[in-house]
Parts: sequence; C-alpha cells; structure tokens
Amino acid sequence: MTQSSALIHVMDRAARKAGRALVRDFGEVELLQVSKKGAADFVSAADLRAEQTLKEELARARPDFIFEGEETGVGAGSGKTRWLVDPLDGTTNFLHGIPHFAISIAVVEDGKITAGLVYSPLLDEVYSAASGEGAFVGRRRLRVSARSALKESLIATGIPYLGRGDHKHYLSTLECVMGKVAGIRRFGSAALDLAYVAAGRFDGFWEFGLKPWDVAAGIILVREAGGFVTDARGGEDMLGTGDIVAGNGAIHQELRTLLSPLGMPAAA
Repeated sequence: MTQSSALIHVMDRAARKAGRALVRDFGEVELLQVSKKGAADFVSAADLRAEQTLKEELARARPDFIFEGEETGVGAGSGKTRWLVDPLDGTTNFLHGIPHFAISIAVVEDGKITAGLVYSPLLDEVYSAASGEGAFVGRRRLRVSARSALKESLIATGIPYLGRGDHKHYLSTLECVMGKVAGIRRFGSAALDLAYVAAGRFDGFWEFGLKPWDVAAGIILVREAGGFVTDARGGEDMLGTGDIVAGNGAIHQELRTLLSPLGMPAAA
C-alpha cells in the first residue's frame, strides 16, 4: 500500500464512522422541526460530535498531523502536515431535513493539498483523490465532463444569505452567467458541488467567500479528474481567498472570462 492510498484508507475509515452517526442524527431532525431552537441546537451538537469522531480517528492513525476543523479550530500536532476537516458541509440542509450533505477531509503539506476525500453518508458515496494518482468515486475513475460550450453546461454555485457575502456583487455574477448556460444549481454543499464537477455531473462551479475546509478536498478531486480550479483571476490562493472557479479546461476558461471583469467581491 502506497503512502497516499494509506491516507485515503485512514480518511475513508474516519469519515464512515462519523457518517454513521450523522445518518442516525439526520433521522431525528424531522422530529425536531416543531422547535426551531431545538432543531438548531441538535444539529450543532451533531456537527460537533462528528468532528470529535474525525479528530479521534485521524489522530489515532497519524498523531503527528495537525488537525484543523471547522468547529474546533486548530488542534495539537508537531508536523508540517495537517488535516483540513469539515464534519458537516451542508449544515443548513441537514437542519431542514434535506438529504444533501457531506464530510470533507483534506491533507495539506507545506501549503499544498496532496489528498482529499468527500463522503456523502446518505448515498454512501466516497470521492477520493491523491496527487498524481487520479480521482475516484469508490473504485471508479472520475473524469470531468467533456462539454465545451456554456450553452450546454450545468453550472453549480453558492448564493450568499443573511449576514454573509456581497449580495450585490453576487447578483451581478449570476446575471452574467445565467443567460449563457443550460442551467444553474444551488445545492448547498460546496464540497459535493466540487465532487460533482470531478464526476462530470456539473460542468462548472463558482462561489466566493468559502472557507478552506469547504473546498480543499474538492480542489484536488477536480484537478485529479482532469479539471481546473482557480479564483476568477486565475490565482491559486483559493484556500486563502475563498473564491473559486472550477470546471474542465474549456468551461473553466469561459467562466473566468465572464467573471473576471466583474472583479472580486468585497470582504464580508
């Protein structure tokens, strides 16, 4: 077993264990919808429990890796390698009983993403990738779509909401893109959006103001599936800026051509 395949195995095992608990918790969410506060508190607790499970499982396998999670921040670790973890990407979906959410885990070494995994617990789909070794869902090799025309393409995005993002700027980007594509989807999980780009389900994706744990695993999935990921200007610091454009070579370039003149959004 290679080092990268061993890491994928570690991430897979941790994600499946945390995922089993999320599936059980998801089954309880509908019963809590009568109380907004109760449901929100329950989901927050489910999120924290999932992250704690991931932290324990990953630390058991690689105790020297630094753990950085959405809920608990940066933990202990002595090496230059870190886990970048989102235990529940699609929390709002989860809260409302919508069955579309995922666990995202990435390995970052000296600032470079070297491996990643996105797990959809309800569908039991594991998307994984390692540098130079391709991207897979289960054992099936992934390739980005072959569509070269925006007018035939289905594009995913994320929409800002109350208290988050530059709404005016986003509306300008939406207006620019929507009239040139076959469809736009907003599913509520950037990790799964990028996994779907890698799988050729979506032809492209753009969003602004994301967190590193939202996109790190998805970035390497798209790249190892033959796609391209940058910000709107072609920059490579997506983990720093949170701004991302993804797709195959043709669609990525077309989206960048549309989005770049609009400039980057104002800080939230």
